[in-house]
Amino acid sequence: MILKIKKNKKMDRNKFFDCIGKNIFSTLPQERIDSINAILDECEGINDERWVAYILGTAYHETAYTMMPIEEYSKGVNRPYGKKIKKSGEVYHYPDKLYYGRGFVQLTWYENYERMGRILGIPLLEHPELALDTEISAKILVTGMTKGLFTGKKLADYFNSEKEDWINARRIVNGLDRASDIANHSKKFLHCIRMSNGCL
Repeated sequence: MILKIKKNKKMDRNKFFDCIGKNIFSTLPQERIDSINAILDECEGINDERWVAYILGTAYHETAYTMMPIEEYSKGVNRPYGKKIKKSGEVYHYPDKLYYGRGFVQLTWYENYERMGRILGIPLLEHPELALDTEISAKILVTGMTKGLFTGKKLADYFNSEKEDWINARRIVNGLDRASDIANHSKKFLHCIRMSNGCL
């Protein structure tokens, strides 16, 4: 089946924020608006509005609905990445840091911080707290999801001219964990993107 893809035209952000304020969030404080704007800025150039919607839906879930680049609440307690152990099982001593979830997408593991830092040209391994910076966190989120840097799966695998798979798209970040919930959140964002583009 060939899908007709609606392009992500330049959105009217005032209309977009008005829509998400009515359909997704109970309040829109300035810091939340700034965070969402940072993600939208990073999405400039993405032509498929479904990609943008799923990126926003993922951030909404991963940040416990705050839409802010936050630290994992438990800071990795009782998680394998909450110890000084790499995904490979190797114990590390430097940097003297723990690589629990941080940011819009809750980046975890030594190797993921190392690779993302190298790709973005920032010392993320030495300073994992940089993943909490709004602009850097938006880059991690969008770059990781568009290029398949988290799990090897990317947005183009699930949203293209022949496919629209809101459930399995969760595999881009974390298996099928809460896949239905994230699909529903993303579709709400899609509705508001289309409203702001004058597509409805």
